[in-house]
Amino acid sequence: MTDEQVQRFLDFLLVEKGYSNNTIAAYRNDLSQLTRYLAQERGMESPLDWKKVSRDTIIAYILYLKEREYASSTVARKIAAVKSFFHHLLQSGVLADDPTVTLDSPRVKKRLPRAAATEDIERLLAAARGESPKALRDTALLELLYATGMRVTELVSLNLTDVDLETGTIRCYGKGAKERELPIHARSVEALKRYLEKGRARLLHDRQDEQALFLNPRGQRLTRQGLWLIVKQYVQEANLDMNVTPHTLRHSFATHMLDRGADLRNVQDLLGHASLSTTQVYTHVSNQRLREVYDEAHPRAKEQGE
Repeated sequence: MTDEQVQRFLDFLLVEKGYSNNTIAAYRNDLSQLTRYLAQERGMESPLDWKKVSRDTIIAYILYLKEREYASSTVARKIAAVKSFFHHLLQSGVLADDPTVTLDSPRVKKRLPRAAATEDIERLLAAARGESPKALRDTALLELLYATGMRVTELVSLNLTDVDLETGTIRCYGKGAKERELPIHARSVEALKRYLEKGRARLLHDRQDEQALFLNPRGQRLTRQGLWLIVKQYVQEANLDMNVTPHTLRHSFATHMLDRGADLRNVQDLLGHASLSTTQVYTHVSNQRLREVYDEAHPRAKEQGE
């Protein structure tokens, strides 16, 4: 059972902040772990008295997480959730002081996103060819992922009304329910058209009122987990060496766009990033590739290592 104050915080994130269900679920899991720790490790009784949670208690909780060898990024996320929760308790008047206010968030080593080579993407997209309803669906969704750089949740949330094949655009809703309109190229439009004309109706069965664009074999909206399994299947069929996930296609979209001269701010808009600094990580990937090409192609660069 969720703690009363935790539930009020989750309701606040949903109603006032407009956070997605996936984000709410992550906060719920992280804060549930905190409440279990307070009950089981610190002996606090339910309902929890949050006024009794001190700075030292939170520091002990951070050490507890680190002892369980979570990745630094996971610990950072969990602590960020705790800090947000206590800030909310302070703002709501539940607490007079925030025990987390002077705590630094754990440092996370920033890892560069890994993009697939264009030839690997071509092999992946080619693996999904076919005329069955499933193959038509899979071709369309893989083409769309790489054509737009959409997040997994954005893609599986698409409805029929979000697609405009005449103008070659897709309307999707990103983090915070922010709407953006994305252009799609002719090959992606053609794949969607073939799926809608020849594939989707055969997946619908008797669910004629279903508005989801991408369906599972039962005629229901495709889930995030279902999409991950589809990508995994074609990665294996294409015999790709690297671990390609749906998010890899997003990384590849951004990197390949920048490699070919796209403006950083335009890529930011396409990805739905709120901050340009989030998009700038892809410039490091592009620069890294540029360096590899330079070292391989320039005569003087090659002489040094010979």
